[in-house]
Amino acid sequence: MNDFGRPTLYKPEYSELAHNYCLLGATNAELAEFFGVAPRTIGNWMASEPEFAASVHKGRAFADAKVARGLYERAVGFQHKVERNVLYRGEEKQITNTVRYPPDTQACIFWLRNRRRQSWQASADDADDRANEDAHDIALLDAAGERARRDRAQE
Repeated sequence: MNDFGRPTLYKPEYSELAHNYCLLGATNAELAEFFGVAPRTIGNWMASEPEFAASVHKGRAFADAKVARGLYERAVGFQHKVERNVLYRGEEKQITNTVRYPPDTQACIFWLRNRRRQSWQASADDADDRANEDAHDIALLDAAGERARRDRAQE
């Protein structure tokens, strides 16, 4: 029961469901649709059900951290090992390659403009000029990255 004498629609199993859905990036409105309730009900459940609120917050924090890590890796470049099995002269062999991804210019700009706003945020006055400069700089950096990829491929 809630404070108004009406039984709540909340069920304890909703905590795990909300957590899992928030791992996919669900908003309160999407949670409301999923549970078949009004969006304000999700807010009420978060205020009155500590386990539900914690599940939502933990799911969102985990998802946000994973995306932030991916963005960071794209911004600075990364590498990972790829293993695969191939048939060589009638025998199955495992091959391990290291795949390298160079830094992504747009990810760098996005990261810096959001993390270091004072230094990197474009102002309204020079937004058009910066957009043109950014497009030019991005093209130059992309071309340099493409040259580096070709050089690595030829090694």
